[in-house]
Amino acid sequence: MASTTLTPEAGAPEQTAVRSSDPTPRRRKSPREGGHWPWFALPAVVLVAVFFALPFLLNAGFAFSDWSGFSDEIGFNGIDNFRTLIDQEIFWPAVRTTLLYAVCVLVFEMAVSLTLALALESTTRINTIFRSLFFIPVLISPLAAGYIWKGMLATNGPINGMLSFLLPGTVETAWLGDPTTALPAVALIEAWKWSGLITLVYIAGLKAIPKELLEAATIDGANAWSRFWRIKLRMLAPALTFNVAVTLAVALMAYDVIAPTTGGGPGDHTTTLNIAMRLQWGQSFFGPASALSLTVAVLVIASAVPLVMWMRKKEVAQ
Repeated sequence: MASTTLTPEAGAPEQTAVRSSDPTPRRRKSPREGGHWPWFALPAVVLVAVFFALPFLLNAGFAFSDWSGFSDEIGFNGIDNFRTLIDQEIFWPAVRTTLLYAVCVLVFEMAVSLTLALALESTTRINTIFRSLFFIPVLISPLAAGYIWKGMLATNGPINGMLSFLLPGTVETAWLGDPTTALPAVALIEAWKWSGLITLVYIAGLKAIPKELLEAATIDGANAWSRFWRIKLRMLAPALTFNVAVTLAVALMAYDVIAPTTGGGPGDHTTTLNIAMRLQWGQSFFGPASALSLTVAVLVIASAVPLVMWMRKKEVAQ
């Protein structure tokens, strides 16, 4: 800091002016720089810790215990629960069915949602109406959606009735009772349930693409397919990553749609890990049920996290 003395006029007191040597004006610190930002995150951290992290840790402990409804004591038994589930041919079939179901849902949902997003990209009155209509299934309870589709896919239901009207002969297919069609049918119901949300994410991604870029491609002679494949699809990479991660996580934790439609049947052809967990829990085998629940969490982390990381790298490469 430097001070300069001003020469006072006659009879006036001497004044000293202080001039700063730093020409940069002072800037107020943001809450993050001031150390206050953690308080804003505290409520979310508490909710996640109490309702997600703590139950997960407790469940992980019970997965290695002999907890059941037939004994008052709970003891550590190592990996016996997993061995029992494997010996009873429950574990690996449930894992295989869960992965197959997740792949079917992912393929159906991505294909339908992207097609709808491209068709409803333009903001017109009729497109706005259709966007709202396709979003209605998202607002329906998964259990309610399952019961609705169970009635529609029944042997004497409206789906077979419509096919009988359009095709020669009488169609009496047991869509949910046939081992060949049960899993794809339930996967289609799951895809129908959430396609409206995924479609809106794709539409938002399409709206973020600069119009000048598409116009320049059109002037250069690119047709509709070239504009989609070389521009739109690549610019949709962040939306695609989000949609794939959410769809995969939800499909691996499938329960709400399968329970009211097939209940895991016919046989065990739609018995996913969460359905198998519910069956074990209903029989008071709480330790094996916890082991299956832990497997679901590990499966989500082991499949979704590497996939998202790989897709994020692809985004940067593009």
